[in-house]
Amino acid sequence: MASTIPMAKREIWSWLNVWSVGTVLIALLMTVPIVAVLYIGLTPGDAIWSHLMSTVLPGYITTTLLLMIGVGIGTLVIGVGSAWLVSTCRFPGKRMFEWALLLPMAMPAYVIAYVYTDILEYAGPVQVLLREMFGWTTKREYWFPEIRSLGGAASMMTLVLYPYVYLLSRAAFMEQSVCVLEASRVLGRGPWQSFFAVALPLARPAIVIGVSLVLMETLNDFGTVDFFAVGTFTLGIYDVWLNMNNVAGAAQLAGMMLFFVIFLVLAERFGRRKQRFHHTTSKYKALPGYELQGWARRAAIFGCALPVVFGFVLPAMVLSGYAVIHFEAAANADVLRFAGNSVMLSALAAVLALAIGIFMAYAVRLRKERIVTFMARFASLGYAIPGSVLAVGVLVSLGAIDNGIDGFMRRNFSLSTGLLFSGTIAAVTFGYLVRFLALSFGSVEASLNNITPSMDGAAASLGHSPFSTLRRIHIPLIRGSALTAAIMVFVDCMKELPMTVILRPFNFQTLATYVHQYASDEQLGEASLAALAIVGFGILPVIVLSFAITTSRPGQYVPGYSAEEPAS
Repeated sequence: MASTIPMAKREIWSWLNVWSVGTVLIALLMTVPIVAVLYIGLTPGDAIWSHLMSTVLPGYITTTLLLMIGVGIGTLVIGVGSAWLVSTCRFPGKRMFEWALLLPMAMPAYVIAYVYTDILEYAGPVQVLLREMFGWTTKREYWFPEIRSLGGAASMMTLVLYPYVYLLSRAAFMEQSVCVLEASRVLGRGPWQSFFAVALPLARPAIVIGVSLVLMETLNDFGTVDFFAVGTFTLGIYDVWLNMNNVAGAAQLAGMMLFFVIFLVLAERFGRRKQRFHHTTSKYKALPGYELQGWARRAAIFGCALPVVFGFVLPAMVLSGYAVIHFEAAANADVLRFAGNSVMLSALAAVLALAIGIFMAYAVRLRKERIVTFMARFASLGYAIPGSVLAVGVLVSLGAIDNGIDGFMRRNFSLSTGLLFSGTIAAVTFGYLVRFLALSFGSVEASLNNITPSMDGAAASLGHSPFSTLRRIHIPLIRGSALTAAIMVFVDCMKELPMTVILRPFNFQTLATYVHQYASDEQLGEASLAALAIVGFGILPVIVLSFAITTSRPGQYVPGYSAEEPAS
């Protein structure tokens, strides 16, 4: 008995090492803002909550739900339909649409909202042309849909968020075995019947994940709903925090918004709790490629072209035209400085997120301990939390630290330290890390899982430490995935608006906040060059993602081969 107790203790604490302890500490640090939001929200305060309940809260709930439903349905139809067409059908322009359908992902929702408001408002070119054509003189003589509305916000978000569903749906269709589709055709089902009866059920998990990401991005949006004056939870948090100067009220709204996110995750898992979809064969070759004819061909071209034209081409052309007209006003020293701020913050967050992601993923690989794996997953929770919610948590937690340090220095040294963390770029960087760490960790972990464990054993037998093995073997092997992860974090930080607006230091601007400020003041021309810069930074990962999906299927075509003659 005496000999088993030390052994039990050694087994309990066997996970203790630099990698495991570091992962647990990082995970705890990343979840501090979320815990802070829940704590402040549950702390009794003034009567702000009862005031919100009796005034704006019901409207926030209703508007947020309607916006999520509208965007969810729109992205589902466009994303899944276009993914099926370019994956399994043959029609003119298919190769171009494969990557072009991802381009709207580079366009932030708030940028496209500014562009279409400028085009479709009463004084815009569309309504002016209609009045000239039909002789109308006042708005009372005709009806035109109001762009600054709930429907307008849902349309703008649908145009730029459907690539999330398209991306995952197309990847799922590309992974499906051709045998099940051939069996469906043998049983007398046509292309569309095979789609609904076979391909769609097999791709359902990926589609659900894509729609869930879209809904989370919808909850996170601030620029669009603020510009259109659509009262959602995000806009409510911003208003209560900055305009009413009430931390507890903002935290309570953020906590309720957090329950929306939790509900989305649980609903997705509950919906497929007893459903399993498996491929029954490992036979892969190029997908059949149904040849479309007549009206079906024209409908496919039209259906794939519309999202690209309205989601990317037209806004990019309008912004380019404004940039040429207002070049002197747009290309000033302030814009270059704000661009430098954006690049600095985004690059810093990307490097830190990549380093932490590699550290955590390698810790999980080294030690298959449940606590390490669980804490690493727990640290990735921030990506599912809207930026406005995390911003409240970051300010509350860093503010408490600042007040503690300042109080200690005052008591012991009669010296005030002021704000060391909150209200600085450290707060913005920390917020970016909490939200986007999941991107780097997920990419690196997936890449590390593809490396055989025998390499670790061989390196250990040659006297290499875990750090040496990581530096000499694993990092060179995963550098492609690591670079992709860093690019994704960088671009998402460049586009991030709600978190930046709340956390940025006083008088500190980024491209995103600069564009939002000028476009909100109806000066889109002056902000056009900055908006184009944000879009330009977003195009690179779109190209990388498209190429990765196209070459992911065994037997799929590669450059130099036709779709009818797959590479061997």
